[in-house]
Amino acid sequence: MKLLRYGPSGQEKPGLIDEQGRIRDLSSLINDIDPDTLSPERLAQLSEHHPDSLPIVDAPSRFGPPVSGIGKILAIGLNYADHAAETKLDLPPEPLVFAKAITCLAGPNDQLTLPKDSVCTDYEVELAAIIGTRAQYVSENKALEHVAGYAVMNDYSERDFQIERGGQWIKGKSFDGFGPLGPWLVTANEIPNPQNLKIWCDVNGERRQDSSTQYMVFSIAQIISNLSQYMTLMPGDVISTGTPPGVGLGHKPPLYLKPGDVVELGVEGLGQQRQELISWPK
Repeated sequence: MKLLRYGPSGQEKPGLIDEQGRIRDLSSLINDIDPDTLSPERLAQLSEHHPDSLPIVDAPSRFGPPVSGIGKILAIGLNYADHAAETKLDLPPEPLVFAKAITCLAGPNDQLTLPKDSVCTDYEVELAAIIGTRAQYVSENKALEHVAGYAVMNDYSERDFQIERGGQWIKGKSFDGFGPLGPWLVTANEIPNPQNLKIWCDVNGERRQDSSTQYMVFSIAQIISNLSQYMTLMPGDVISTGTPPGVGLGHKPPLYLKPGDVVELGVEGLGQQRQELISWPK
């Protein structure tokens, strides 16, 4: 299933995509797509309802993040060898983890207001895994059983905040709008091999990132297993699994984003996003 949330910010309704690509409203079955909805039992119940029995939604003006009530956003740095090389950093011996504040979440096509006085905002297309069942001390071979589904995420980063402001990556990763998620959550049963998906990002129509999840240093199973040794992963938690090479920081000179730029990105089978960038109000 492809699950989504549509409507104005804070007023989103649950929906799904049928086989013809039409949006169907799920409001008669569930109140929202939240952590409780992501359990295997609830997802199985939803899948039993034929989409044709649900109302068609005509071209919503906005998609929200496909899951509400997200508890934490964890992200993995330097998880593609070529990306580590372009940033001139060594590959970590185990997944390099940082967090993004919940307030960074945005819809996949929401306009992005750049941080005040920012000149180093960067793009990072990533595959996100959304946890469906509680995970603590899970083995690598059982890790994917805890995934409800996958989605596209843009891990926007303000490099000056990230690198020069005290060494805390979360500072550069958490500005409002720096975590567009969606357009939908694709349930794990529809993505049998998350380690073989094309992943790309364009800026103003120019292809900047063009890779595959097969080039991850640490697989999604390895990441989930590793994280679960240090913290309990809960339903609704989002894990953004790293970006391939081609980010603005990696160019000579760096190609950072500016007002008026348009960023488009996607992951095979998971849809795509589009953000227009505007400046902070004077």
